[in-house]
Amino acid sequence: MDYTSKGILDYKTVAKVKGEELKGMLCRHPFIERDSVVVTGTHVTLDAGTGCVHTAPGHGEDDYRIGLEYGLDIYTPVDKAGRFTDDVPFFAGEQVFKANKGVIEKLNEVGALIKEESIQHSYPHCWRCKGPIIFRATEQWFISMEKNGLRKKAIDAINKEVRWIPHWGKDRILGMITNRPDWCVSRQRTWGVPITVFYCKECGDILSDKALFDHVVSLFEKGGADVWFERQVSELLPPGSKCKKCFGAEFEKEMDILDVWFDSGVSHAAVLEKREELRSPADLYLEGSDQHRGWFHSSLLASMGTRDRAPYKAVLTHGFVVDGEGKKMSKSAGNVVAPQEIIKKYGAEVLRLWVAAEDYRDDIRISESIVVQLSDAYKKIRNTFRYLLSNLYDFDPSTDMAQYKDMLEIDRWALLRLYILSNRVEKAYNDFEFHQIYHSTHAFCVNDLSSFYFDILKDRLYTARKDSLERRSAQTALFHILNSMVRLMAPIFSFTCEEVWKFMPKGDCPSFTGLTQEGGRIGTVPGQREESVHLASFLSPKEEWKDDELLKSWDMLRSVREEVLKVLEVARREKMIGNSLEAEVTLYAPDDLYRLLRVYEGQLKYIFIVSSVILYSEDRGKPVEVTVAKASGQKCERCWNYDMSVGASGEHPTVCDRCVGAVS
Repeated sequence: MDYTSKGILDYKTVAKVKGEELKGMLCRHPFIERDSVVVTGTHVTLDAGTGCVHTAPGHGEDDYRIGLEYGLDIYTPVDKAGRFTDDVPFFAGEQVFKANKGVIEKLNEVGALIKEESIQHSYPHCWRCKGPIIFRATEQWFISMEKNGLRKKAIDAINKEVRWIPHWGKDRILGMITNRPDWCVSRQRTWGVPITVFYCKECGDILSDKALFDHVVSLFEKGGADVWFERQVSELLPPGSKCKKCFGAEFEKEMDILDVWFDSGVSHAAVLEKREELRSPADLYLEGSDQHRGWFHSSLLASMGTRDRAPYKAVLTHGFVVDGEGKKMSKSAGNVVAPQEIIKKYGAEVLRLWVAAEDYRDDIRISESIVVQLSDAYKKIRNTFRYLLSNLYDFDPSTDMAQYKDMLEIDRWALLRLYILSNRVEKAYNDFEFHQIYHSTHAFCVNDLSSFYFDILKDRLYTARKDSLERRSAQTALFHILNSMVRLMAPIFSFTCEEVWKFMPKGDCPSFTGLTQEGGRIGTVPGQREESVHLASFLSPKEEWKDDELLKSWDMLRSVREEVLKVLEVARREKMIGNSLEAEVTLYAPDDLYRLLRVYEGQLKYIFIVSSVILYSEDRGKPVEVTVAKASGQKCERCWNYDMSVGASGEHPTVCDRCVGAVS
């Protein structure tokens, strides 16, 4: 150290030694008749000061550990009020921080003060009141992690009994349990749940037995835990209580309280084991990622110690809500988004959708723009329900259902996509992947239904004869989609789906699923719908809907349709056509694709929503080449298709042959 920088000019270097050479030497206290031994510790560094510091084993974790290593007295001369105890000469009864001035004066008085100055350094403060903290060693109550195999039992439960969601939660709590010390369950506070033991005033032995605890429990059940603090010892003890060691009859009660994490850790017993409608262990514990060292942790240890099993079957951990830029919300920053405001402006369903749509494994973002985006998504899903309902107004499931084998292929394709969605969504529910439910359902509504299936279906729904197979086939597919989707989305859109449920087609339907009294499925049974969608179970999609070849074919048709729509859009911009039904499309396809398109040649104009399609087997160096021309024939006033047959019917001269058949 450069002593001159501290204003110390009159000094001389007597010798230079390493700290290790001083180990074990005795030093004399500057003003108290007491010796101190020199010890070495790696927690002391040379980046500040001389590297020589005093050690107080009773007032700091590092000092305590070095004290244990060297067998030092765990000396704690400070009481719970922060005052020096009576065994401190000169300063007994003084508050620790206020005594600093007196200590300096005493050092100066005995000629031991070299230099006095103020320094600024980091010091622990209370997170709540911001006051400086004094660490002090005190007697505590501990639960051993080793004595009764608590650590091993907890580790076994983590590995074998509990499902951790996300999976990294398992490693997080496993590391904490593996490395944690014994559980200190006592706290020195003036409120809380008391530790209900008594001490003999004569010998200090602890009075504890089951009869005593049962007696105290009965008092707590009648008057609450506060009776421990409100009543005298004689009112809390059973009559005739005596110390088992010295047979004394005078006792004092423990005034420490239980760690509040112990309180929360036994909540599973208080809640689940006292109510007939609930069961233990819990199916799921749900909290933030900080609870691996909190509620999840204390609950596991408390249950393993008293029940020999985990208190939960699964544990789900989520992140914390932040603003749209990922910043922590605070009133001072003005970035708080109040749930009440979202509900007021957008409705409760949008707030519920936001909860479901975000990946809770990370911090969860919310902002005005995110809510607006989800509001638009909600409207698209809601409009899907409206489209389904509006086209089932005359459909009776008990009489109008088409058999799967008789349905049109595109309708069977729609059921195939529903099959995929249902399995994906139900798996997502089981895996607690709620954001996958939103993304899968939204994509199904927008991509599979709205922009493809519904777009193609409009012609058939509006122009086919009311009771024709073509129309009933479409309605059968729509009903299955509605009946499944309303159930799948009910946990998220609780109000919307209940509203949809009330407007669904009435009548017996063989696709409704019943439940046994134990909650298991009994397969498909005919019968009226449940009164509420929230009383209905999910529907298992029928295995006959699964068709890999059908999926492959229609994936190819959809890709060709995308190319056709691009060319139609160019023709529309160039004013060649207005509505797509004014177009005649010509396709030039390589052999493999041509063979597939030939199979669907009669359906292509409906798939592309044009009036006619001409198909050629010709490889022009592209997956498919598309050209557009004006459609031939006249416009049918009923279906709006351009067709050469318009005018051929004397009875209906303004419609095409297809529409003549529908109206005759």
